[in-house]
Amino acid sequence: MNSNNKLSTIAASYKTDKLEHGYTNVYENYFERLRDKRLKILEIGIADGKSLLTWSDYFKNSKIIGIDIHKIDTKEKKLDRDNIEVHQGSQSDENFINEIINKYENFDIIIDDGSHLKKDVIKSFHLLFPFLNNEGLYVVEDMQTSYNHFFGGNPFDLKYSNTHMNFFKHLTDRLNYQEIANPFYISDKYDAKITNISFYHNLVFVRKGINDKSSKEVINHSYEDMKFNEKSSRTGNSFKYYLKYKVFYKIYTFLFMIFNIIKKLLLLRF
Repeated sequence: MNSNNKLSTIAASYKTDKLEHGYTNVYENYFERLRDKRLKILEIGIADGKSLLTWSDYFKNSKIIGIDIHKIDTKEKKLDRDNIEVHQGSQSDENFINEIINKYENFDIIIDDGSHLKKDVIKSFHLLFPFLNNEGLYVVEDMQTSYNHFFGGNPFDLKYSNTHMNFFKHLTDRLNYQEIANPFYISDKYDAKITNISFYHNLVFVRKGINDKSSKEVINHSYEDMKFNEKSSRTGNSFKYYLKYKVFYKIYTFLFMIFNIIKKLLLLRF
């Protein structure tokens, strides 16, 4: 085992491609303070096993769990270590992922270095994120495939296409779900569960945590209700502000919503 403190040095000793992609410097910014803790780290995609060996050395007190759709010879890849466990199965096979969850229950770090296909990246996130501990990190590597149509990406419609990059871009709205001034807002399963999303070159980090601070601008997603409560309680003139906020402003909001629905339909943005 490599005893050097730097993640990049350990990665270089095993010749993992995380080094040439420039990932290790980013990882070290997140992982350095965690390396001596007892963690459960799941990596999707084993390939030659070099990244598992890197994590094994770096996180000496942690359990390193690797999954891969192909059968991995742990002895040949030198993965037969006490802190490494390997399982064969698909990252988007719900039954297999449930077996992994039943065995390990929860994780502190999840790294998706699997197929890099849109359908697998998004499904794996849906299946595994609920079992990430609070303050845990979910990392997706090689996001460049989102811009490549041979991987299910879309290089021609960067803003509105149904790619895995756009999935994570839209996930940023969950950071501010409390502020959405739409009284018809339908809550999302990731509301209140994400505290940070960071984008790097071909990397996305999502930090799980409690994010339930109330908005100062809207109440139950209604700006009108918040302003009515604020103004009427301050002045005692409920009727005036009822007409302004509960009637006129709500009519405006409803018409604005209808306008945006029509616009989406005309532009085929669903």
